[in-house]
Amino acid sequence: MKKIAIQGMLGSFHEIAARQYFEKEALDIIPCETFKDVFAAVKRDNTVIGVVAIENTIAGSLLPNHDLLKESGCVIIGEHKLRIEHNLAALKGQRIADLTEVHSQSIALLQCGEFLAQHKFLKAVESFDTAGSAKLIAEGQIRQRGAICSVAAAERYGLDILAAGIETNKRNFTRFLVVADPAKAGEWQQGQTLNKSSLVFTLPHEEGSLAKILSILSFYHMSLTKIQSLPIIGREWEYQFYINLTFDSRARYRQSLDAIRPLIKDFQTLGEYEACR
Repeated sequence: MKKIAIQGMLGSFHEIAARQYFEKEALDIIPCETFKDVFAAVKRDNTVIGVVAIENTIAGSLLPNHDLLKESGCVIIGEHKLRIEHNLAALKGQRIADLTEVHSQSIALLQCGEFLAQHKFLKAVESFDTAGSAKLIAEGQIRQRGAICSVAAAERYGLDILAAGIETNKRNFTRFLVVADPAKAGEWQQGQTLNKSSLVFTLPHEEGSLAKILSILSFYHMSLTKIQSLPIIGREWEYQFYINLTFDSRARYRQSLDAIRPLIKDFQTLGEYEACR
């Protein structure tokens, strides 16, 4: 049985992503309140695998998770994309008109902005988790309060779904990273085709420094699927760059890294893994 640390309660989208990624495997889900707690769980016990959201098609990148990953010492061993469908749930017998508040995680509330605008009598209240919002309603038998959560969370905590698919944009996907202790990465990745990598590095504060890197990667036929810059605290106007590459030749990929290393600083490979479809 695999031990999987997730951010959020049982029934959260993190649990759904974990169960889809490890399809047909028995899982021991370890709920964590924060993403930092997820990485800490992996470092505390190298038999634990973490699942963390890294970007959403609507809300964008979860910027703090880039730094948490870099500083944790964990490596990426896989990724999973999940279609996010939000639902308004409440205690059985409640109607939408009976509610005065709706609780959920901040990004979930953002993604349901159109629905909330159409129901101005519902006060949106941020909480740490979608599934946790549903659990609190069920455990406290709190009437006049709804939760925006997954179908799985509503079913787990015995709530009725009052409105389904209330996310504004139906092309709402979140990409999750599967992370592990480096000492266990090879074991977890058996059978994978490694064709994607995540890298982080800094560049000298010189004109054209990033353009040079991108030209080299293009020369070696690396496909740059993402680039994210983050400021370096304490070093004014300097940035670290997080990039994702996909490749069909591991030899060319290695050659491309050798070619860019003399031009970059603080280079770190965050993981080499199989790209999700």
